[in-house]
Amino acid sequence: MPGPLDVFRDNALAGHVALITGGGTGICRGIAAAYARLGADVCIVSRKQDVLDIAAKELSAQTGRTVIGIAADVRDPEAITRAIAATVERFGKLDTLVNGAAGNFLAPAAALSPNGFKTVIDIDLNGTFNASRAAFEHLSKTGDSLILNISATLHYHGTPLQVHASAAKAGVDAVTKNLAVEWGRFKIRVCGIAPGPIAETEGMKRLAPGELTDKMTAGIPAARFGTIDEIAAAAVYLRSPAAAYVTGHVLVVDGGHCVATPALGMSFS
Repeated sequence: MPGPLDVFRDNALAGHVALITGGGTGICRGIAAAYARLGADVCIVSRKQDVLDIAAKELSAQTGRTVIGIAADVRDPEAITRAIAATVERFGKLDTLVNGAAGNFLAPAAALSPNGFKTVIDIDLNGTFNASRAAFEHLSKTGDSLILNISATLHYHGTPLQVHASAAKAGVDAVTKNLAVEWGRFKIRVCGIAPGPIAETEGMKRLAPGELTDKMTAGIPAARFGTIDEIAAAAVYLRSPAAAYVTGHVLVVDGGHCVATPALGMSFS
């Protein structure tokens, strides 16, 4: 049975250059793998160079393309500006920015420190703006650029222990819509992906460990967690010519989780 990425032709993203924050692990590593596999030049960015070196080497081996890793903290505008400049120097341009760097932990609101709240806002929300602002000059030169912001569905309903992450991701969705309006005239599309529960991610290991997995999947109409490749396929679609008229939209990929309200405690399984 074909996988989510098998529907795309080889070299579907040839000629594109993408910088992906948070690209050393999890969902964003999956997006990096998909983009490189389909022909894009890719730079992955996170805070730890050793993690990036390992990921870049593995991704290059898997995809047959050179993937580079540059350490930068998205909370530092100068650092992310340098990473973007180095990417352009290496590949000649930048036409795709994926904002996926994120921080999260479980914390009841009554015990969450102001610094803990601020830290997640700084990484997820401020980091998204910092990278977008730093990339704007380069993105505005290509005539066909995309900013893709990785959000979440936490703020579409109340989520216990996630007030900090929910607030940050709600802000990211707002950034997506506002930049789409402001930067459309520069031929920059700005879209988002809001993943629901995705297997093999650090978030789900924390939110649904052990027996909680069965309880959570019972409330998902698709009756399962999503996969990293399914999110990566959405990211490929949004970068493809098929999405050339799509901007300001946040694509929810969650198996129906955020719209489902089981009646009288009934499950979908």
